[in-house]
Amino acid sequence: MQLNDADWPTFGWIADVRPALREASRGGRSVVLATLTGLSGAAPRPIGTQMVFDGAAATGYFSGGCLEADVANHAAVVLADGAPRRLVYGEGSPWIDVRLVCGGRIEILLERIAPDDGAIAGLLALADSRRPAWLASDGQQRRVGEERGDLANAAYAIRLDPVWQAFVVGGDPIALAIARLTALSGFETTLFRPQGPPSAPPLAQIGYRREPLGEAFAARPMDRWTALVSATHADEVDDLALILAAKAGAGYVGVLGSTGRVAARRQRLARAGLSSEQIATIHAPIGLGRCGKAPWEVAASVLAEIMTVRAS
Repeated sequence: MQLNDADWPTFGWIADVRPALREASRGGRSVVLATLTGLSGAAPRPIGTQMVFDGAAATGYFSGGCLEADVANHAAVVLADGAPRRLVYGEGSPWIDVRLVCGGRIEILLERIAPDDGAIAGLLALADSRRPAWLASDGQQRRVGEERGDLANAAYAIRLDPVWQAFVVGGDPIALAIARLTALSGFETTLFRPQGPPSAPPLAQIGYRREPLGEAFAARPMDRWTALVSATHADEVDDLALILAAKAGAGYVGVLGSTGRVAARRQRLARAGLSSEQIATIHAPIGLGRCGKAPWEVAASVLAEIMTVRAS
């Protein structure tokens, strides 16, 4: 099968297959879900990595090279007959012409997903309510729940957390650059600019709210899968954003500003009622050091810091 965008596989940028499953379900289409269930040696992606094959369209990636195209060929057979298949690449594989660049071995389970699959509907419902989900399958029957549960006969069991949100407060070039990079990196990104312009920022895939922060954050609650970055240069606004994010238990909380302003900010946050533990979790100044001070340089360093926290 010739995959769409095979020459330039941008579909590999997408790590979360739930939107692809949702789109297929809404369109009444069966798709094939491919899950990396085993590996040995070096491999580009970990166990639990998934792809969705929706006709000639793919979402996600396992290895790069010609592997995805070969998996797509097997997925077309699974879509046609409904029987799950286990694929092996690397050592012990019957397909010696499909080589793994890293020299390891991977195992992939393919299973057909009907548009009315109840487990996938449950998975998407948990995602909508921003709750983590466990997805387990033996290739024929899938189970979804908030707890791992009984995994007897399961070929895999993976946990899917809510999609990370990026809340960026501000409107200057640095704030816009941070919002743009987080959106490109798969974060559900919203730019907050109290009393900002009526028109939304000219940035794709970015939400915009201009109400007072308290109202805006009440409408878009923060949780442990939220990264809050405040970059207004206005202490009153930045402090309020930090206080609300820390109290909400945001997974990452950071503020733009010089090192010389940190001590005074911590004193103000303590007077506002934040505990020493909450204050200690705030990243100030934000970003990795020595990356430069231009907007894109700062944004790249902030994104790297957020991803480091997310992966910890």
